[in-house]
Amino acid sequence: MTNLTSLLVANRGEIAVRVFRTARDLGLATVAVHSDPDADALHVRSADAAVRLPGATPADTYLRGDLVIKAALAAGADAVHPGYGFLSENADFARQVQDSGLTWIGPPPEAIEAMASKTRAKELMRAAGVPLLDPVDPATATTADLPLLLKAAAGGGGRGMRVVRDLDALGEALRAASAEAASAFGDGEVFAEPYVERGRHVEVQILADAHGTVWALGTRDCSLQRRHQKVIEEAPAPGLSDTLRESLHTAAVAAARAVSYRGAGTVEFLVTADGRPYFLEMNTRLQVEHPVTEAIFGLDLVALQLRVAEGEALPPEPPEPTGHAVEARLYAEDPAQDWRPQTGVLHTLHVPGAVRVDTGFTDGDTVGIHYDPMLAKVVAHAPTRAEAVRVLAHALAGARIHGLTTNRELLVRSLLHPRFATGQPDTGFYDRHLTALTEDTPDATTAAVAAALAAAAPAPGAPLAARIGGWRNLRSQPQTRRYTAAGTEHEVRYTSGTGTTRLVDHPGIVVLAAAPDRVTLEVDGIRRMFHVKHSGTEVYVDSALGSHTLTPVPRFPDPQDRTEPGSLLAPMPGTVVRVAEGLAPGSRVTAGQPLLWLEAMKMEHRILAPASGTLTALHAATGQQVEFGALLAVVQEEKPA
Repeated sequence: MTNLTSLLVANRGEIAVRVFRTARDLGLATVAVHSDPDADALHVRSADAAVRLPGATPADTYLRGDLVIKAALAAGADAVHPGYGFLSENADFARQVQDSGLTWIGPPPEAIEAMASKTRAKELMRAAGVPLLDPVDPATATTADLPLLLKAAAGGGGRGMRVVRDLDALGEALRAASAEAASAFGDGEVFAEPYVERGRHVEVQILADAHGTVWALGTRDCSLQRRHQKVIEEAPAPGLSDTLRESLHTAAVAAARAVSYRGAGTVEFLVTADGRPYFLEMNTRLQVEHPVTEAIFGLDLVALQLRVAEGEALPPEPPEPTGHAVEARLYAEDPAQDWRPQTGVLHTLHVPGAVRVDTGFTDGDTVGIHYDPMLAKVVAHAPTRAEAVRVLAHALAGARIHGLTTNRELLVRSLLHPRFATGQPDTGFYDRHLTALTEDTPDATTAAVAAALAAAAPAPGAPLAARIGGWRNLRSQPQTRRYTAAGTEHEVRYTSGTGTTRLVDHPGIVVLAAAPDRVTLEVDGIRRMFHVKHSGTEVYVDSALGSHTLTPVPRFPDPQDRTEPGSLLAPMPGTVVRVAEGLAPGSRVTAGQPLLWLEAMKMEHRILAPASGTLTALHAATGQQVEFGALLAVVQEEKPA
């Protein structure tokens, strides 16, 4: 038996905060490591001690195993928890931790080696008789093999993955997948296998001790994905037959025993539309979505990881699960703009209701360019699936998230979509439904106008006379305010008289009361409360009709805000990692042609030509750091004949 006293978490963000929470409950001292951008991050503030990893990029900081081990020894830690991502599935790092006299909170390095490479794991599972998809050699692939899925051999989280439906695109997809994998995991190996349309991603959580006990802790469904990264997960996986569920449990336990596994891990399967399961991979670490399993089994998986590492034995059988749990990942991204990640200050993050919120941020924190844009995981647990889905959707709908565009509205609509609500998720869900899920609803204009009227209330600190009945200069003339919200301009024209303020163009909206932080409106005969928060030039308005970020439109626009037609602006801060071969001023380009590749938040983003024409200016070069809105290039559109 080993008696742990101090734990270093070789990670950042919400997983580090989550591990620290359990460590404190068990009486362990905690040590954080941090990059320079993370110097004041929540995981640093949550630890008893912290050690700087000089630099900003993952390659210079969280992927430097030598620096992490040095930090653990310097801070007096006697154990290292890797979290997920970064070095969590690096067998060499695990071995170096143990060789340094520290306890590794994870499986044996030999088990990681056997399973961390998906190609080697598949060979092992084939020998064990587990069903597999046959690999495809990209060098000899034909149209009969399409569509193909390219996957990074090391690591996960959707990085280094591409779907290829055209052989002509295979070469570029291989290059991009390999570059992304190398950047995220330090290993650019990529392999190909058939891509199964409308398949389901179903996985089994396992937990094993050093005394021969292996638990299969039920199934999870993680089929709702964007860019091959999970968005909504649930436990247990709905709609599986008892026979299929038992076969998945048996295969997962067999996989763990085949490599003498110890600790927490996940065995992932692809289940076809007709119910045939195929082994995908084994993740030799704690998964992002582990809270849904914790909820239905009433367990703390991190506590069990620590106890297993200390040498404790698990009971022969796990507890019985109860109810259903659903988790949604809240990302700082714009789903309507190709999932574009967002950076900036998170002014407010508040999720109401009886839900669990795991996050690495608090109000006022900055979301930077170097790491994943996930803000939080929100989890609901209830006796039935329908109730868990309803509770989670209601909590997300009522959340106040100010400062960044997020996928919150998409999450709510996804949870309420008939396909998901009836327990029929699949990995192609967003390919088919994203456009409809991101469209404005029929009442969106009314909601936005009502929010704009609420925003027109005086800012905090304004004199009482500036409130209802005093918003205008001339009592006899309608007053006008103009705001932009989600790229659309809304004009509010209102009049006041006899103690009532109402909209000129929307007579069904009437102001009943106003205060600096909340306004009560009557909207089409229904009384509504609007919460208002002013921050800089932005006004954030939240109500049951939705959340709106409003920017006042200046009466006289700044001429410097105008850009030349055809200008390509950086959609986010990042690093230019590639310029199209031969691209230079004077080059002919076609609409939709990739011109530049920008890396931000560990993902590559293509900058496309907005129209066919001539490149008249190129201001970007490989390796260049660019800020949001920076002018990258200019394309002069060719005039039609």
